[in-house]
Amino acid sequence: MLTVRNTEVMNFKNAMRGARNPMNSWDRSDSYFDENGKYILGENDLSLAVRLRKAGSDHRKFLRQIFVSMDITAPMYWWKEFDTYKVGTVANSTSTMHKITSAPFSLSQFSCDKMDGATLDVMKYVIEKLENLRLRFLETKDKQIWYDIIQLLPSSYDQMRTCTLNYENLINIYHARKNHKLDEWHILCDHIRSLPYAEELIVCE
Repeated sequence: MLTVRNTEVMNFKNAMRGARNPMNSWDRSDSYFDENGKYILGENDLSLAVRLRKAGSDHRKFLRQIFVSMDITAPMYWWKEFDTYKVGTVANSTSTMHKITSAPFSLSQFSCDKMDGATLDVMKYVIEKLENLRLRFLETKDKQIWYDIIQLLPSSYDQMRTCTLNYENLINIYHARKNHKLDEWHILCDHIRSLPYAEELIVCE
């Protein structure tokens, strides 16, 4: 399972000003902030943005200046795939190394929503074992026990990362992963579609 919280889109105004630099066409800009502080692309600016988007990555550099920050919570098996997108992204994660023993292990910390009953029973046994190890580690501070926890920890363990991306990253992610077999990618792609002007500048189908 994957969840996204605290999404913020930034720098639309400056990115669009930069998009007009090559032709010195700043006087044609017609975007504005509405009464709620939301940046609205005017007809001229939206038309330019769509043309540049469709012209290819060499022409749509302004999309790399539209930044998106979001808190993504997802299982470790999903994060291994997300790490493909290293260029132009930043992720600050909760620490498995430092904080793995700071709270009791429970089923709610793992993505188990696709498991059948028999597999879930095994998972519950593993979590019980992890919790026993955690308690022993807190008592003894034995590094061997800590290693037991780290190496036994299933890849379904959920981790939260605060990620900073840009609209160009999101184009690559959306079109590469929208039909992926992992449901977590579909959840993220649906969230990407909800961003300001995503249909015109990211999805563009």
